[in-house]
Amino acid sequence: MAALIDAIDVKRKMYFEHENTPFLCLDAEVSTPTARGAQTLVRLKMRNLLTRAVFDKSFKASDKFRDPDLQMVQASYLYSDGDGSHFLDQETFETLTLSGDMIGDALDFLIEGAIIELHKYNGNPIGLQLPTHVELEVTYTEPGARGDTAGGNVTKPATLETGIDIRVPPFIKQGEKVKVSTETREFAGRA
Repeated sequence: MAALIDAIDVKRKMYFEHENTPFLCLDAEVSTPTARGAQTLVRLKMRNLLTRAVFDKSFKASDKFRDPDLQMVQASYLYSDGDGSHFLDQETFETLTLSGDMIGDALDFLIEGAIIELHKYNGNPIGLQLPTHVELEVTYTEPGARGDTAGGNVTKPATLETGIDIRVPPFIKQGEKVKVSTETREFAGRA
């Protein structure tokens, strides 16, 4: 039997199962009542890992959650087609497929062979975790003009090999690899 977690013990970035569905806690807020006999409540901002929906819900401090049957496996990105995006499990070498809903906008950062963390719930793939930064090649950007650095925060548009557009400093040239934050979608440095 899976371990039980009290609602009051659920913290940010923690996984738990509620109504046979895995969730990720995005934020937890405990409200202790001032009146005697009133119950302590825990308000959780949580993401449903199956539907990706985010919502707030309040629980009693004594409510119990199960530890979900979640696995994180290393997988490499193979390709995407009409059936979804295909990944190769690095341990079992089986091909795992995620639908477009499960992938979201992660394809903006995935190139062939990229290693990511794949979430499996009860043995089935349900989503993925991108690294904090990815290295992508600049496929198009205008050449930087001399003297463009006077403002300090000067940037220019650049298109990366996955097709996303970001802002880069003027010294970045076409063909260079750059680090991009997967959370903010911003330039994070040269690769």
